[in-house]
Amino acid sequence: MIGGMIAIADAGYIYGSYVLTFVVVGAFGWRAVRQGRKLGEQIDDADKYWN
Repeated sequence: MIGGMIAIADAGYIYGSYVLTFVVVGAFGWRAVRQGRKLGEQIDDADKYWN
């Protein structure tokens, strides 16, 4: 019974950690894509070997 109480008491920290992780990773990904698009606009189309 005590083991279940500990798991319930810690559930908020566990879920909060998951939410925080997804927010940080999502923000990093969004910023990386935004910066990539911004830098991609500065390069001539002829120099973009990936196109």
